[in-house]
Amino acid sequence: MTAHRAGALTALSLCAALTVSAVPVHAAPAGSPGLPPVVPRAETAALHDDAEGGHADADDPAIWRNAADPGRSLVIATAKEGGLRVYDLGARQVQSLPAPPPRSPGDAPGRFNNVDLLHGMRLPGGRADLAVVSDRGHDRLRVYRIDRDRPGGPLTDVTDPAAAPIFSAGQEEINAEETAYGLATWTDRSTGRSYALVSRNNRTTVALLEITADGGTVGYRKVRSLDLPASFRLPDGTSWAPCGEPGELPQIEGMVVDPADGVLYAGQEDVGIWRLRADLRGGPELIDRVREYGVPAVHDAESDECSPAGADPGYGGEHLSADVEGLTLLTEPGGDGYVLASSQGDDSFALYDREPGEDNEYEGGFRVTAASRTLDGAEECDGAAVLNAPLGARYPNGLLVVQDGHETPVVDGREATGFTFVDLADVMDAVDD
Repeated sequence: MTAHRAGALTALSLCAALTVSAVPVHAAPAGSPGLPPVVPRAETAALHDDAEGGHADADDPAIWRNAADPGRSLVIATAKEGGLRVYDLGARQVQSLPAPPPRSPGDAPGRFNNVDLLHGMRLPGGRADLAVVSDRGHDRLRVYRIDRDRPGGPLTDVTDPAAAPIFSAGQEEINAEETAYGLATWTDRSTGRSYALVSRNNRTTVALLEITADGGTVGYRKVRSLDLPASFRLPDGTSWAPCGEPGELPQIEGMVVDPADGVLYAGQEDVGIWRLRADLRGGPELIDRVREYGVPAVHDAESDECSPAGADPGYGGEHLSADVEGLTLLTEPGGDGYVLASSQGDDSFALYDREPGEDNEYEGGFRVTAASRTLDGAEECDGAAVLNAPLGARYPNGLLVVQDGHETPVVDGREATGFTFVDLADVMDAVDD
C-alpha cells in the first residue's frame, strides 16, 4: 500500500507556520480495524507506577545483541523513576538499576525516558558497547557500559560526573521539566564519531550531542540544535497548531537514525513523522501525518483534556493516530527495510519504506494482540525496538520488543505497564500476507 499524502510537506521556515500545499487528504475513520494481528511470545513482569512498585513505569526498550552468544542477548528498557531494567530473551529480569536521586531535597528525581545503544565506542580500556539514556528528571544523559559476563550485572554506569544539563540553565529550569525527553544515537560512518539526538519535553527542539570519552567515563558536548515547527499553514489558508496545555508546544519523542545515510526520523507526537538529516543541517520533510492533523481543538483546564472544536477539515493522514511514538528501524539486506512507528492512538503499528528515494511509502501495519488471558498484547505503546538478526533458539529470525501501556490482567486494582516480546518472523508474515 502507498500512503495517500498531500504532496511533499517541507518546512520552509522552522520559526514560522508550516504551509501544507496541494489538495486535502481524505480523512480516514478512527483506527485501522483491518490490520493483521500478531501475538507475542513473552512479556516481562508488570511494572507499577506507585510507591510499592518504586514508581516504575515502562517506556522504551533497546535490544543488545551478544555477538559471541546471540542466545544470551539482552533487552535494556527504561522504567522512568524506576530507572533501568535489563531482561534476557525469556523476558526475565537480570538487572535493575535505579534512577539517580534528587540533587537536593525538593528537586526532581531522576526519570529515565528513552534508551538507545552505541556499538564499539572507543574507551580508554578498549572498545565497548554502551546504553545511552535520557534522564528527564536531571536533564542529562546517563551512559552504561554493557558487559554480559560482568559479576553483579551486565550494565555499569560510566557517566561523566561533570556532565552538564542539556537544555536547562540551572536547577530551577530543570525542575520545570522542559528537559531531555526522546533519544536516538548515531555513529557517523564518515568520521567514526558518535552522537545522541535528544528532544525536549513540551518543546519542538532537538539537540545534537557528540558523545565523548575521557579517563574511563563518557560525556557529551552540544553541537547544534533545531526547532521543528509548532504551527502549520493549512491548504485552506488557515493556521493550525496541535492542542495542548497553555505554553506547551507539540513535542517530539520517538526518534531513530538510519546509519546508512545519516537520516533522522522523528515522531512529533500530535503532528506526524519527520525526515531530516541527523546532523540537523537542512530542512525537515513531513513524510506522514496523524489523522488528527488540522483538526481544531481546545484544552479544558478542569479535565486537562483537549476536545474537538470544529469539523475535521480532512488534511490528516490515514495510518497514524496521535500520539505517534516508538520509532525504530527494521533493516534488511541490500539496504531494504522499514521505519516502524507506534500509532498509540489506535493501538497499531505502521511500517514505512526505509528508502527516502521511495518517498518512505507506507507498506502496511499490524497489531500486537493477546496470545492468552495472561499473555496480553500491546496497547497505547510508548516505545519499540526491533532487531533483524538471529538471537539464538528463541528468536532465530529476530525480535520486536514493544512497550505495553496497559498490562493485563489487572491485579489488586493496580494499573501496570510492561514490555512485550514478539517474534519478528510473525510480524513479517503478517505484513507480507
